[in-house]
Amino acid sequence: MTDGNYDRLVEQITDLVLSKLGGGDEECATFCSADVQRIVDAGAERIGVVLGETATAHDWASLIDHTLLKPEATESDIRKLCEEAAKFGFASVCVNPAWVKQAAGFLKGTGVPVCTVIGFPLGATLPDVKAFEARRSIFNGAREVDMVINVGALKSGDDCGVEDDIRAVAQAAHENGVLLKVIIETALLTDEEKVRACLASKNAGADFVKTSTGFAKGGATVDDVALMRRTVGSALGVKASGGVKGIDDARAMFEAGATRIGASVGVKIAQEASGIKTNSTTSAY
Repeated sequence: MTDGNYDRLVEQITDLVLSKLGGGDEECATFCSADVQRIVDAGAERIGVVLGETATAHDWASLIDHTLLKPEATESDIRKLCEEAAKFGFASVCVNPAWVKQAAGFLKGTGVPVCTVIGFPLGATLPDVKAFEARRSIFNGAREVDMVINVGALKSGDDCGVEDDIRAVAQAAHENGVLLKVIIETALLTDEEKVRACLASKNAGADFVKTSTGFAKGGATVDDVALMRRTVGSALGVKASGGVKGIDDARAMFEAGATRIGASVGVKIAQEASGIKTNSTTSAY
């Protein structure tokens, strides 16, 4: 999309929203072009969800990677995950590489893709190993891969090494038409390091940046998502992962600029979107 078309899209959406609000100039005190610009940056096709009230359970589900990455997960657990994904229409299921082939089989014909994790959860393996892991997972049926950066290299100031690491996996993914999300592990980084990690991801050809593995000392925060969105602009998606416990958390992440949520509580979020009260205490990882 050209800059001119992009600006026109923002203006058109602004006019549409204001008309729905019954708006005139007085509405612009609380909602105007700048607000729509932020929403479009977060993903224009998701504007209905960001604005909120008319979004359905399926709308919310279509933005969630239904995730199970616990090491003790069994085949029956993976089967249940896939059945839930097919029922609710989640964006993907996200499983460890060992379960990709089985998950792809369980999901065959449903339209729900399999996502897997690369160099997970530490990110401390070599670039060629990550690239091989990505290619093997893609061969087994993965259509999205979420890789962990080399956090230690980033914190050592080796941004070129980090970029090369990401690029190796990006090439493996894109030669097969597969999306790449880059996990920067925000809980371990300063704001300056988060910016550098996002820029390295953008330069290396990633499709998304992602907050967390869920295995560090913290998960996604609204402030981190907003910082990541400001850094990558509209060029990349932003995935918030870890610590999303329900629809209120999910809505806050989307309003901050996330275009995808990674959570094991996707069913709870979809049910809450339908007005069903839940008592789930499932971990958001």
